[in-house]
Amino acid sequence: MSRIRVVVTGLGTTNPLGGDVASTWDGLLAGRSGIRQLGEITEGLPVTIGGPAAVDPTEVLERVVARRLDRSSQLALVAALEAWADSGLAAVKEAGDLDGERLGVAFASGIGGVHTLLSNHEVLLEKGPRRVSPIAVPMLMANAPAATISLKLGARGPVNTPVSACASGNEAIALAADQIRLGRVDVAVAGGTEAAIHPLPIAAFANMMALSKNPGDPTTVSRPFDTGRDGFVLGEGAGALVLESLEHAQARGARIYAEVLGAGITADAHDIAQPDPEGRGGARAIRAAVRDADVAAADIAHVNAHATSTPQGDVAESLMLHAVLGSAADDLVVSATKSMTGHLLGGAGALEGVATVLALHHRTAPPTINLDDKDERVELDVATSPRQLPSGDIAALNNSFGFGGANVAVVFGSAG
Repeated sequence: MSRIRVVVTGLGTTNPLGGDVASTWDGLLAGRSGIRQLGEITEGLPVTIGGPAAVDPTEVLERVVARRLDRSSQLALVAALEAWADSGLAAVKEAGDLDGERLGVAFASGIGGVHTLLSNHEVLLEKGPRRVSPIAVPMLMANAPAATISLKLGARGPVNTPVSACASGNEAIALAADQIRLGRVDVAVAGGTEAAIHPLPIAAFANMMALSKNPGDPTTVSRPFDTGRDGFVLGEGAGALVLESLEHAQARGARIYAEVLGAGITADAHDIAQPDPEGRGGARAIRAAVRDADVAAADIAHVNAHATSTPQGDVAESLMLHAVLGSAADDLVVSATKSMTGHLLGGAGALEGVATVLALHHRTAPPTINLDDKDERVELDVATSPRQLPSGDIAALNNSFGFGGANVAVVFGSAG
């Protein structure tokens, strides 16, 4: 029995580079940075920069809707609605040709509604328990973004929220593809979101030496694979992909961006925060994804690397790719888009999934900026300007690794 094939028919995002897919892709190709000074919220903190969303979600959503959602859910809803509109499925569902029971959601967050949690804690301390919002819990819960999308779209199939730190968004893509392959749904909205630009997370990440403390021009601080890298830059935003069975997409004449060929999910069991320095867990995830995708190493033309700009993690990822792909790793075109967007934590894998699909669709790998002196231990062809990808059937790999030792790799294939 042949496996159900899963394709991407819609894309959406809002992030530090742009409030939609078009502006984001333009920003990526232009090598533009979305990192800037954050202003007064960072007063007294050791880190004062980040990547806030280029377009505030409250400017996009109806006021009555936005005020009942944490910022993480606001960003998720903006991205999901764009992807839904892009897919053309709204008209299909309205015509009664897509049952809500055959529509699922897999939307991740690494931290959840941290703004709601912390602001209501302040209210509790300053004004007393009676002033705590009665909707604080449904706003702050980790599955609020997924539930919000489900309510808006009428999705009554599985509605899931993978939580695996910085691998969450990519894991949601893998989970959504599995739900379709298992025959539980025909369509799923997959992605991830995060809105953690707040003094407490900034202070916590800074104190564990995860954030860059480079005092220079904010646009130059996120430096994946560069010898001058010293930590990641915190960003916020969301990415969304509409996944659909190939049969369902073809039956309605949908535009297909790419195919989800396979995924691999593993754990390091090494340390709660530090990656395995030899990248063994990540290598197993990549190997499993390539095996699941049933592609040869030489078929993989492009990698959107996790590449957070940490000294240890970037080198480990290079080791992983060589361990799995062998000599074919020398021919990969690698992009590290966090150099422009910062690190969206639970939303990172989803945003980078959107970028990977666009790279296949347009046959162009976006550049990595701020790579002035590549670490000699990183034996990869990292694009520093837009790079054309080969014609024909090719595949691309999206890597995500997170605290807790979470590793997720997803392989996408070109649509033809």
